[in-house]
Order: sequence, then structure tokens, then C-alpha cells
Amino acid sequence: MTTREQNDTLTQTGPGTAMGDLFRRYWIPVLIAEELPEPDCPPVRVTLLSERLIAFRDTAGKVGLMDEFCAHRGVSLWFGRNEEHGLRCPYHGWKYDVTGACTEVPSEPVESGYCGTIKLKSYPCVEKGGVIWTYMGPAEHQPALPEFEWNIVPDANRYVSKRLQQSNYLQAMEGGIDSSHVSFLHSGELATDPLHKGTKGASYQKDTRPHFEVAESDGGLLIGVRRNAEPGYHYWRISQWIMPWYTMIPPYGDNALNGHAFVPIDDENCWVWSMTHKPAEALSAAEIHSMENGEGMYAELIPGTYRPVANKDNNYLIDRSLQKSGRYYSGVKGIGMQDASLQEAMGPIQDRTKENLVSTDNAIIMARNRLLKAARNLQKDIAPPAVDPASHGVRSASVRLPAGASFKEDAKDYLVARVGTTHVSPISV
Repeated sequence: MTTREQNDTLTQTGPGTAMGDLFRRYWIPVLIAEELPEPDCPPVRVTLLSERLIAFRDTAGKVGLMDEFCAHRGVSLWFGRNEEHGLRCPYHGWKYDVTGACTEVPSEPVESGYCGTIKLKSYPCVEKGGVIWTYMGPAEHQPALPEFEWNIVPDANRYVSKRLQQSNYLQAMEGGIDSSHVSFLHSGELATDPLHKGTKGASYQKDTRPHFEVAESDGGLLIGVRRNAEPGYHYWRISQWIMPWYTMIPPYGDNALNGHAFVPIDDENCWVWSMTHKPAEALSAAEIHSMENGEGMYAELIPGTYRPVANKDNNYLIDRSLQKSGRYYSGVKGIGMQDASLQEAMGPIQDRTKENLVSTDNAIIMARNRLLKAARNLQKDIAPPAVDPASHGVRSASVRLPAGASFKEDAKDYLVARVGTTHVSPISV
């Protein structure tokens, strides 16, 4: 059982917390690049790991991420004028560049040097894979940029989106590494969902008594979930969990590869990032339309926001008649929102001291332990795992293996990312 102290450590990510210090040692996806579409465009408010920040793209196209509030009298720089290589506070004209350095204090003589004494807290930003990334940890420990397959393929091969989830990051992430719930929560849509339809893998999910085998990997965890297939065979759904909050969804047939990132906004809200890519070809117009339309693991969003149309204020548009018929097992439409509805219903921060865990929760238990161990080790100046991009070059897989085969050994060729090499599941129809 998770203790109160362990639950607090795992779920608190603000400045000065053990988990917050750990997460700040990784590059963090902060914005989709299109949120800052052009030089001198309006700034964007960002709350990340409980820090209130402002992001903007300057005249030269450089991206800055800094304290939201002007150092003068605390005005929010979201109201600022983005002009001439800096963000100017509209109250008294103080101006800041992308590093947070104050470049102008109009009321003070230039020769006084006062301007040079003012600097807002700021974090470096880099654009890669259609995403703006930031690093919030000590400069001397800044790691190399992430090398996940999805963020190094050509732009045409990739689709990235995000949605707001009103829960702590951990219960969202734990849903991402829990393969057993697919046989129940998502069962009504396996025949029609774009991620699953037309594949044998969807039919194998009807086995509601999966066997779990979990092993540590360089980046996090390798999670093998075995279900019955044809006589003499097992269906293995093999997931990757990469520190600190990435999951890779096992593919179905020759469908695109998919994954998530669960990034804390604060202790009671998170961003659920969704990434889809094909290693060797562009996504089709139909695939992109499906994702933009909020199908599958994606969500239909309220225009101008990243909040889902189906949300806790409207009970996720639950349809009890469709729940009763089995069309949607929970009555909520869409795999992404089926997950979100139950994870948010646990409350902003789940009380894990009340859980009764079983064998199918082994991956969740090991992920919690790995996070706690990494946080404790960091306090002893031991570097965290998965900051080396070499640990990012992996894939998940869906395979049918002879009974008695080892998923780690007999499926290992399918678990390596090879950009430019098509992934086709060995069980595709």
C-alpha cells in the first residue's frame, strides 16, 4: 500500500519538492509550436510545475519563457506589448528580452545602470518536433534534447496535440500504463475506434484475465501483458513507460504509432499530450482529420482552448442508454475521454492509501517505486534515469508469440525505434 508520505511525494511537483526537483532535470514539453505562431505574436500564459510563467516569441523568432509578473509592481505580462525584440509591460513600460533580462526602464536615466540590475526568472526554450520544450533545472545539469522517434521524424509524419485534464498528473499517467482496463472501459469501441478497428489485437482484448510481466529498462519500464490468442499462442501487448511521464501505446496492425506525455500544470491539473507518428511515411489526410475531429485517444476541444468539449461540468456527455447497450461500456464516447472521466472522478489528487492493488497493478507499483527511488537518489546527487537520449529510441509492440516464449527476447526486434523503417505488427490482419 502507498503511504500518505509516499503519495504526497509522488504528487507534489512545485518548487522545492522532491518530485518537482526530479522533473526539473528533464526537458519538458511546454507548448505546441503553433501556440506562438509568428514573431511578435501575443504572449501565452503558462503554468508549469506550479510556476506561473509567460511565453512569447520575439521579433527574431526566439522563444522566451519567464516569470509572468513584471518586477516593478507585479503586473501580469500577459497584457504586455510584444515588440522590438522584447515584451513591454503596459503599466510603466519596463521591457524584458527572452532571457528575462530587463532592457528598458523608461523612468530611469540610462546612465544610472538600474535597468541592468533587473532580471526575471527565465528558462531556456528549444523547438523540436513541433513542440516548444523547456528545461527548468540547474544549468550545469542540462541534458541533451529528447530523441523520441515522434519528435525526429519529418513534420508530415507526425501529429501532436494536448488537452487539459483536471487531475494530478500521476493518476493520468497510471492510466496510461494500465493495460488491463482496455478489456472493460474501452471494450465497446474496439471494433470501430480508428486505433483498433480491423485488427486481430482488438479481438484478443476480450480476454479479461491478462497476465502481467514487468521489467526495468534503461529509460523506465517494459510492460508485457499476455492474453490468450489462438491455441498454442499468446497475444502480448508490450508497452514502454519512459521516465518521467511518457507512455508508448502498443500499435494495432499497420496503424500509426502513438504515445502520451502527462505533464503537471500544478498538483491538481495536468496536460495530457498525445503524439501520433509514422516512421517511414506521411500521415494521410484521413488520419489527420480523425485526430483533429477528436477521435480515438484524442478529444474534441472547445474552440480556442485545449479543454475538451466533454468535461466534468457536463458529466462528460455520458449517455446511459449507450452504456446499457454496451456501445460505450462506460457511456462516455471516445477512448481519451473515457480515461479522463474516471481519472478526474478520483478527485484532484487520488488518495492511494485506500487502494487495494492486485497483480495487474504491478506496472503501476513499479513506476511509483522508480519515481520515488529517482527522487531520493537525486537528493544524494545521483543523476536521474532517462535523461540520455539513447534511452528514448524504443517502441511499443503488439505480437503473437508461441506459448512459453519470452516477450523480452522473442519480441526485442520490434521494440527498437528505427526512423525510416515501417513498423507493422506481426498480428496485423
